[in-house]
Amino acid sequence: MEKIIDRAQQYWILARFDKPIGILILLWPALWALWIASSGQPDMLVLTVICCGVVLMRAAGCVINDYADRDFDPHVERTKLRPIAAGKVRPKEALVVFALLCLTAFTLVLLLNPYTIMLSFGGAFLAASYPFMKRYTQLPQAYLGIAFGWAVPMSFAAQSNEIPAVAWVLYLAVVLWALVYDTMYAMVDKEDDLKIGVKSTAILFGNKDREIMAGLQIIILLLLILVGSMQGLSWIYYVALFCASGFFIYQQKLIFCRDKADCFKAFLNSNWFGFTIFVGLVLEYM
Repeated sequence: MEKIIDRAQQYWILARFDKPIGILILLWPALWALWIASSGQPDMLVLTVICCGVVLMRAAGCVINDYADRDFDPHVERTKLRPIAAGKVRPKEALVVFALLCLTAFTLVLLLNPYTIMLSFGGAFLAASYPFMKRYTQLPQAYLGIAFGWAVPMSFAAQSNEIPAVAWVLYLAVVLWALVYDTMYAMVDKEDDLKIGVKSTAILFGNKDREIMAGLQIIILLLLILVGSMQGLSWIYYVALFCASGFFIYQQKLIFCRDKADCFKAFLNSNWFGFTIFVGLVLEYM
């Protein structure tokens, strides 16, 4: 029994269920999309499947990420104690866990319409391929955004069986948002990544990292304003957007000196940006 409990604990940690921040920042855009697609009245089955799918696919993404980075993680201070890097979970075990998580998520998606089922294959491909991008491109954070943002078109398709133009505007905003917060995350590992040859936007942007992220944050806000305009949303949404912009300013303050701990705090703070936008949409449609 103790062995079973230990394996379960290691798999739980491997899937990062002990660190829900990743679930939250992936979940907010899906909820934004659902609330817009349904005018604040999402179908309960769709809401349940999308939320569960986000949790499962984020977990699957973490597992395959650690599998892909199994030769790198032991050399990075922040990741050297992860289950595979520490030798507590074998790589083949991780692949089995990944497959089970994906299979469970796909089983849930089968409850939705054919359009959403078709889109789920794209989402699975993006989630599985992202961890390998840091070997081939200087923009793995952008690829992560493409993968994380896929919940937006899937939510629209699941709720309304179509993907209107506003969905793609929202998708672009989410892609850029993920690029920003994952660059902040990558700033924590920048020194280790340079040593082991892993690519990231934190390295690519160099000393212009803060300015580039500030520019991207302005574009994100403009895209979200465009979403509001396309949907004819009221002042309530824009007040929420104004409040959310305050978190961008705070994040810039945190990363100003590029201190590792503060960069990680800035990444964590992204959760509140997503939450604020969602609250604005809930109030808007009430």
